[in-house]
Amino acid sequence: MTRVMKFGGGCLRDSRSIAQACAIISAQRRAVVVVSAIHGVTERLLAAIEQAKRHERNIPPILAALATRHLAVIDELCPGGPAKKRLQVAIAAQLAQVERLLTGIAWHRDLTPAVRARLLSYGERLAARLLAGVLECLETRSAALDAHRAGICTDGNYENASIDRDRTRRVLRAKVAPLLRRGIIPVIPGFFGRGPGGAVTLLGRNGSDYSAAAVAYALGAERLEVWKDVDGFMSADPSRVPTARRLERLSFAEAAELSYFGARILHPRTVEPLAGTRTRIFVRNLEDPAGAGSEITASGPNRAVDVAGIAANRRLAVIRIHGAGIGSKPGLLAGVSSLLAGAGINIHSVLTSQTCINLLLDPADARRSLRKMKAAVNGVIKRIELEERLALVGVVGERIMEKEGIYARIFTAVAREKINVEMAAAGASSVACYFLVRSPDLDRAVRAIHDEFFP
Repeated sequence: MTRVMKFGGGCLRDSRSIAQACAIISAQRRAVVVVSAIHGVTERLLAAIEQAKRHERNIPPILAALATRHLAVIDELCPGGPAKKRLQVAIAAQLAQVERLLTGIAWHRDLTPAVRARLLSYGERLAARLLAGVLECLETRSAALDAHRAGICTDGNYENASIDRDRTRRVLRAKVAPLLRRGIIPVIPGFFGRGPGGAVTLLGRNGSDYSAAAVAYALGAERLEVWKDVDGFMSADPSRVPTARRLERLSFAEAAELSYFGARILHPRTVEPLAGTRTRIFVRNLEDPAGAGSEITASGPNRAVDVAGIAANRRLAVIRIHGAGIGSKPGLLAGVSSLLAGAGINIHSVLTSQTCINLLLDPADARRSLRKMKAAVNGVIKRIELEERLALVGVVGERIMEKEGIYARIFTAVAREKINVEMAAAGASSVACYFLVRSPDLDRAVRAIHDEFFP
């Protein structure tokens, strides 16, 4: 049985957690490993880009910090010998590539999307080299593969690429299957792939889950194990709802919607490559490898509770576009979407009426979106407003749209807390509804709904 095992940055914090991951991997006979960057390294690379833009003298301290972080793990986990020396040389070679890219940024005071994507991929490349090398030092046969050479094929979007399932399956199988037949554990960096022409493309923040699902699809794996520093999906965020329960089983659709609406367990696109397959996803806790975690399948469970979970996102902004008859103006919404897409801005959702269009965005994009939109004010668009003190609540459950009285229970529970619902939408997904409240009311709203369905 082939299994794909993905280890997130929360599982790769230090020598102790990396040793735990290696012990779990070594116990498997036929496994493929996908890794995120060591905890905090991607953030350090993002900061390095900004520091390199300012001056070349900033680069040596950056490289020294990265080297210390990775070489310390080697010194602690690897006994002396040829395997340790090979690993040290491999890490040094990777860091030399980082130095070359940063130096180029410093010299040119410019950063293209292609160079940025390539540089940010080195967090995962370093982690893959490190984990494979430590496994070798511990006498588990392994080999690190670069994701773009291993065959994770994507479109040409540098920042938020989509995986090409068919090409990935064809290329990756040819690269990985021979290693498995020889009893070697391949270790593949997540988060990036190979676009048209061979360019490095990123799969979005936390995209290593998405990478791992593509690998599982390509190999026809029975299991995808996503190892985290949490027990699995919960009925709500425990920091908001102390009585939240672990979800033993949920469907692909439920997992995707909970992730999309704010549960930081899986990348929202993780289930996409596995559509139409029998692969099961297991979310496991590195600190409790014998624990049950959460199981995610295509069909999901038959549960007694109508709602699987409640997700929340306090980080949300809304742009309101006002104008008489604006909701029925042909092509206007398409024009707005194209305008923001051209600036690399993602619209999470759209709610429309006859006189107002509401765009739900990340707060980081809000001010830039407002400037773009104000340039479009004309005879139809009369006024544009930005609201930044709203939060989103998503209530998720299989066939929630088909169950009588669900929405009445949700909004009655919120009303009992004297919380006003600013906007609401249902129907975009058969397994979810969502609504907006004022940010200060978010935690009370989530607790009220949780108490209604999980007494």
